[in-house]
Amino acid sequence: MSDHIRTRDEGGVLEVIIDRPKANAIDLATSRALGLIFRDFRDDPELRVAIVTGAGEKFFCAGWDLKAAASGDAVDGDYGVGGFGGLQELRDLNRPVICAVNGICCGGGLEIALSADLIIAAEHATFALPEIRSGTVADAASIKLPKRIPYHIAMDMLLTGRWLDVHEAHRWGFVNEVLPADRLMERAWELARLLASGPPLVYAAIKEIVREAEGSTFQTAMNKITKRQFATVDKLYSSEDQLEGARAFAEKRNPIWKGQ
Repeated sequence: MSDHIRTRDEGGVLEVIIDRPKANAIDLATSRALGLIFRDFRDDPELRVAIVTGAGEKFFCAGWDLKAAASGDAVDGDYGVGGFGGLQELRDLNRPVICAVNGICCGGGLEIALSADLIIAAEHATFALPEIRSGTVADAASIKLPKRIPYHIAMDMLLTGRWLDVHEAHRWGFVNEVLPADRLMERAWELARLLASGPPLVYAAIKEIVREAEGSTFQTAMNKITKRQFATVDKLYSSEDQLEGARAFAEKRNPIWKGQ
């Protein structure tokens, strides 16, 4: 699919590695390839969790490839299904995604990380939105970041392009855990296996509710849940897994989730 993306799957977990030296920057072709990978992850009944990371120890992802742009890749070109990086605009992605940040995470790379559900990072990771310096806008980050961290910190990053070390990123809450570099992927897989052992229909409902509620009032979202107007909630409430969870609790045993 692409010489710049490596994947492997094991036990319901898909690992996606961006491997495009030197900075794991993303051009249009790589973005389109990532979109197909994450689309297939969304649609594959055997997969439950994804991990996205970068190859090497210096860069997670430097975002948009400015050299490719200078050679003709249009900034508003065809990024493929899922938009830039394949994640941030992918519709109905109702499975957990973990981002393991193994170095510099800036621009579109940070926007990819913000599209994940959990972000863990190595101790040497750094974060920035330097688009201001190249005369463009960090579009997805301008929408998402002020909703994830304090407004004034988000605006500081957007307006100045300044860099945050991993500890400041953790302090503001958009990194879940900080780890030694040699423990990063081990921990990513620990989390992924934990999630893969959980109830996939519940995860799907959680993700759809959180996503749709972002643009709704509390009561509107609650009404849609109680009236089973979310497709994932309706499926969950009619599922074998819903009954299995109750039975397992009553029988004091671990549930066996089938995703149906």
